[in-house]
Amino acid sequence: MKQSAFAIDWFEIPVRDPERAAAFFNAVLRIELQPMETPDGPIITFEIDSKPVGMLAPGDSNAPSLVGPLIYFAAPDDIDDCLERVQEMGGRVLLPKTPIGPYGFIAHFQDSEGNRLALHSM
Repeated sequence: MKQSAFAIDWFEIPVRDPERAAAFFNAVLRIELQPMETPDGPIITFEIDSKPVGMLAPGDSNAPSLVGPLIYFAAPDDIDDCLERVQEMGGRVLLPKTPIGPYGFIAHFQDSEGNRLALHSM
C-alpha cells in the first residue's frame, strides 16, 4: 500500500506521570485515551476510529520539553474553552487563541507534564 510522503503514522508525547497526563488530555480534548497491553507492558494511547495513533511515552529516554516538534490537536469546542480546561488541569497557556486568517485559530499550551502542544479550530 502506498503511503503519502507526509502521513503521520504515530506520535509519542513524553510524560513523567502517564495517569496524570491521561487525565489532562481526556479533560482538555474531551476524549478518552485507551490503555493497551504491549510486549513491553501497558501503555496509554490516543485512538482514531479504534486504531491507536499515538501514545503517552514515559521513561528515561523521553523528556517533556517546550522545544522541538509541535503537535496540533483539533479543538473539540471553542479554543478558549479548551485553554480554560488546560489551566484547570495544571497546564498553562503559552499562546492565547490567535486568528490565522481563513485557516481558523490556533493556540499553544504547556501540558501537565511540561510539553508544548497546540490547538487548532476553524
